[in-house]
Amino acid sequence: MRVMFKATLDTEKANEVVREDQMAELMKEIVDRIKPEAAYFGPLGGRRTVLMVVEMRDSSELPPLVEPFFTQLNAEIEVVPVMNADDLQKGLSRISRLP
Repeated sequence: MRVMFKATLDTEKANEVVREDQMAELMKEIVDRIKPEAAYFGPLGGRRTVLMVVEMRDSSELPPLVEPFFTQLNAEIEVVPVMNADDLQKGLSRISRLP
């Protein structure tokens, strides 16, 4: 299942990581390990935010996805199922078959 993962970083902890010149390497390590379909970084609601689209085959893949953000950046995490246009069309085609 495709999910969109949002990590809102704790400002003080992220500032510490930036001051230690470790943010670029940390984000590279995380992206290289997770291999997201898409990854975006920027301010959202005035806080550093990471948005990633990831294909998860099993819910057991969630802890390795979120733990680095919890443990290293004190992030708030949200994970929601999402679809691309092909997924949406496939899903909508099944609606007409419902009773």
